Amino acid sequence: MQLAFSSNAYTQFPIEEAIARIAATGYAGMELLADVPHAWPVGLLPERRQAIRDCLAEHNLQVSNVNGFMMNAVADPRQPYWHPSWIEPDPNYRAIRREHTKRALVLAKEVGAKNLQTEPGGPLAPGQTWREAADIFYEELMPCVELAEKLEVGLLIEPEPDLMIERFGQFLEFMERLDSPWVGLNFDIGHAYCVGEDPQDWVAQMAPYARHYHFEDIASTRVHRHLIPGHGAIDFLATLKAIHTTGYDGWITVELYPYIDQPDEAAREAYTYMTGVLAQAGIALSR
Repeated sequence: MQLAFSSNAYTQFPIEEAIARIAATGYAGMELLADVPHAWPVGLLPERRQAIRDCLAEHNLQVSNVNGFMMNAVADPRQPYWHPSWIEPDPNYRAIRREHTKRALVLAKEVGAKNLQTEPGGPLAPGQTWREAADIFYEELMPCVELAEKLEVGLLIEPEPDLMIERFGQFLEFMERLDSPWVGLNFDIGHAYCVGEDPQDWVAQMAPYARHYHFEDIASTRVHRHLIPGHGAIDFLATLKAIHTTGYDGWITVELYPYIDQPDEAAREAYTYMTGVLAQAGIALSR
């Protein structure tokens, strides 16, 4: 397995500094935030894209995944990450999400990332049924699926508490509509724990779809707030053993965006904890 850290904890720093700081902590990879202030695709000139690639090479850091979920650049007052969603009532507004995802897929290809993760539909609108929302999500997602297939970049849906797809059963139901090897699952262990699905119990069943993992801890209350690994109640050892059993040898990205005021400290503590648990599980890290 390979260990990475998400740049969304470093939104108070330019992307070059975020890269340098993550590399200095010991991680082999970083998840690139396709959003302000790091790599918002619509405003990312070719020179800036090349500068990011050059900085990654300088610090010997790979891109584990591109985060196309967060859209702070739009600055929707309701919630900065979820909106615009795939299932907005206004088709022109949800098109912003679709076109952003297309641009982020191209960015992923350019920086050598195998996958891009995206939102699992979005919050249901008042009076909107799950089935109605799923129909809209499918129609909006398909142009992105076609581009993902062309680029050979994985398009990963990330279940999230309080959004259209928050449980693995809902993910599996939605996937019955899709027939593409380039659509998969971003398995966020904290999100699973928040909705009562202990991650170690779901790893084997979701393994055919899991292309990338997000790791963070969650308190025993199961309230959705990302914590440094070891600060909550998730059984990391059991989860890592379950993942190892499936034969997965890809990236595990630690995602700690609430720690923007102390990202270095959070990254270091998470790295120490994760490497310790991996060693305890008998799992070798590779670069």
